[in-house]
Amino acid sequence: MKTRTRVLTGAALATALAAGTFGAMQASAAPAAPSQVLAKKDDNGTYVTSTHLSIEAATRAAQAALDAAEAENQRVSVAVVDRNGNTVVTLRGDGAGPQSYESAERKAFTAVSWNAPTSVLAGRLAQAPNLKDIPGTLFLGGGAPVQVKGAPIAGIGVAGAPSGDLDEKFAKAGVEAVQN
Repeated sequence: MKTRTRVLTGAALATALAAGTFGAMQASAAPAAPSQVLAKKDDNGTYVTSTHLSIEAATRAAQAALDAAEAENQRVSVAVVDRNGNTVVTLRGDGAGPQSYESAERKAFTAVSWNAPTSVLAGRLAQAPNLKDIPGTLFLGGGAPVQVKGAPIAGIGVAGAPSGDLDEKFAKAGVEAVQN
C-alpha cells in the first residue's frame, strides 16, 4: 500500500473508532434527548425561554432535603443547581464535614447533566469508565434531577451521610418538595 493510502485508511479507522466510542458513551450516559428540553424560541427566533426553578422553590427543595437528613440525625450539605449546572442554593447543616459542600454541588451537577440519579449513573461506569473524568462530576449516590415533562430543570445533591443511599434519599425528599 502506498503511504497516502495507509494514512487515509488509518484516519478513517480512527474516526470510526472515535465515533463508536462517543456513541457508546452517549448511549450509556443517557442524557436528556434534545426534544425533551423545555425551551421555546420567540417568533423571531432571537430569544429562548426555558424552564427553571425559582429561588424560592430551590430554597424549599434544599431545606426539605436538609430537614429529611436532620430527622435521621445526619449532618449533611445540600446543593441545588440549575439546568446549566450553576449553583442556586447551598445549605451546610450543623456539623457537616468540610468535604460535603463540594461533593453536594458535584452530585447535583452530575444528576442534572445526565437527567438521572447519581446512584444509577455510578452503575454505568462499568460500561463507560471515562465518564468519571468529566470535570465537575461525582458518580456517587446522593444526586437527583428535578424534572418537568421528563426534562431536567435542576439537580439536588446531598453529601455527608454515611452512605450514598441515605444522601440520595434526602435529595429525593428535596425533589418531592417541589414536584408535589
